Amino acid sequence: MYVPPSALFLPSLVHSHQIVTQIDLFRADGKVERLDHIDGTVTADRGSAVRRTCTVNLPDTSLIPRNPTDKLSMYGAQLRISRGIRYANGLTETVPLGVFRVDEVSGDVDEGPVTVTGSGLEVAIQDDRFTAPTKVSSTVTAVGGITSLIQATMPTAVVLNYATDSSIGSKTWDAQADRWEAVQELATAIGAECYCDADGQFIVKELPDLATTDPVWEVAAGEGGAYVSATRGMSRDGVYNAVVASGENTEDDVAPVSATVTDNDPTSPTYYGGPFGRKPRFYSSPLLTTVNACTSAANKILRDAAKPNAKADITSLPNPCLEPGDIIRVIYPDGTRELHQIQSLTIQLAPDGDFTLTSIADREDE
Repeated sequence: MYVPPSALFLPSLVHSHQIVTQIDLFRADGKVERLDHIDGTVTADRGSAVRRTCTVNLPDTSLIPRNPTDKLSMYGAQLRISRGIRYANGLTETVPLGVFRVDEVSGDVDEGPVTVTGSGLEVAIQDDRFTAPTKVSSTVTAVGGITSLIQATMPTAVVLNYATDSSIGSKTWDAQADRWEAVQELATAIGAECYCDADGQFIVKELPDLATTDPVWEVAAGEGGAYVSATRGMSRDGVYNAVVASGENTEDDVAPVSATVTDNDPTSPTYYGGPFGRKPRFYSSPLLTTVNACTSAANKILRDAAKPNAKADITSLPNPCLEPGDIIRVIYPDGTRELHQIQSLTIQLAPDGDFTLTSIADREDE
């Protein structure tokens, strides 16, 4: 969860308050200006290569670009979107929802509105496919390789690591290969994922463990609670209860290694060998040169894949601090309590817009 600006912020979200939304335009010429806006949405989704996307509607038709040097064009302009609260004493606190590259601008030139769509900064790395074979050597660590690949595209990019870094095997990606997929492969080698956060910084981090991590927010039904509604269901799609990770590196002349990790909790609905059955997933990368590295990668993949076969879409009062991967407590109208891990969320810029959370896993909250 993004750190709230003060101790007042989170408690105020479940009481009557004035919503503040801001869109700042970072122009290609270095100037920054605030844009009037009508409404818009920001979506953050762990399942997408580019985690954050936005669509905003602006009233000023003069912003529709007519040439590449116009201030709101697809040639270097970025948007920073924020949402927050204006308190009764006039104090305003906001948190960022993301930094976005402007992808498209269009609208009725006479009446508007002007619709702008944007993507998180991962898209710049994704677009910059390798133009020649590119090697990450075993002389660097996984995070070192991630940093070098990102900063080769964006020299000023900030890369922050919260995972346990380690050495890797050498790997050469072919020309035309996806640079962002290479970044993710390096992150998986240390049991982590890489994404762009709400500040536009690149984060290397492990997915929090639903079984051991405390919830960061409570969505409760009843007076003073954030709960609005929910739908629940179950599906076997994308659910695995074992991962076999392996590596063989001919560049470094390293013998094959492998590790198998299973859901070994007898109380888990996806217990390996239990009623769910056995459903392994297989992963291989030359970056994995030790059993420990294979184990880390397998554990990372299993955290995603061995989720209970339940899913929920939860509508609540908006909390702009929440992020994919966060764990929340949900208390339903009948008093049932569950812990959910967020897969995706969509937040509106309009004051009366819904706030929808989709969870990737849940468990009973005792």
